Amino acid sequence: MTPDWIAVDWGTSHLRVFAMGTDGILAERGSDRGMGKLARDEFEPAILALVEDWLGPMPMQIVVCGMAGARQGWIEAPYRTVPCPPVAKGAFIAAPAQNQRLKVQILPGLSQETPADVMRGEETQIAGALALLPGFDGVICLPGTHSKWAKISAGEVVSFQTFMTGELFALISSQSVLRHGMVSETWDEASFAQGLSDALSRPERFAAQLFALRAEGLLKALPPASARSRLSGLLIGAELAASKPYWLGQDILLVGAKTLSAAYASALTAQGATPRILDDTACTLAGLFAVRSQ
Repeated sequence: MTPDWIAVDWGTSHLRVFAMGTDGILAERGSDRGMGKLARDEFEPAILALVEDWLGPMPMQIVVCGMAGARQGWIEAPYRTVPCPPVAKGAFIAAPAQNQRLKVQILPGLSQETPADVMRGEETQIAGALALLPGFDGVICLPGTHSKWAKISAGEVVSFQTFMTGELFALISSQSVLRHGMVSETWDEASFAQGLSDALSRPERFAAQLFALRAEGLLKALPPASARSRLSGLLIGAELAASKPYWLGQDILLVGAKTLSAAYASALTAQGATPRILDDTACTLAGLFAVRSQ
């Protein structure tokens, strides 16, 4: 099998590749060789390990979004400054490759001067969302390790804001004193709703609300599933409280993994919003296809 082109989503932790044909995805593969684990001379071997048998005798176009274009990545793809369309024709940066069958093109991210902010990879998902929902005006939330809220108008990213919600959840649940009461993968919707309400109604008590999880575990035998779910609610609630100027009264689109997007949708619905959800992989591929077709 030789695809027409190869789409690549290169994150900090993971690498995903998609063999693309005229009718869509022909095959997909992945590895844990994200940007954070690679030296600059290791990017080409990492991608060859996944796609070499997809290559023909001629150079293969490989369109990459994400952290391969970071300063510590394969080659730095300078940011484009908002307000601007999420992706732009001809804005690729060519990555150096010794294998002549590789024609690697990396998309730049977006930056914002005030308040200072950056994104890489999410701009492609935003472009894909706009390709799937032409004419969308409103706010796109991209929940994840570093959640993004982006204001969209007339096909442009007007402004955006990043929240370290996912990374904070990982750190607090696995490395803080709260980790002792968090060993559970079970979801408790009522506890999530409680944490959400607590954070939204009294955001100034956020740090105290966190330690209450530890105290209730010791004194009241708070179940780990309840503690973990309430922690998620507290963190997402704090994010919603801070991002309220973005989402209040706006048409909201969530672009993310299914489970996480569902949690954000539940939280926003509880505040009277009516968010819609799009799959993050579908948006990434639609965005890569859109910029390749420009």
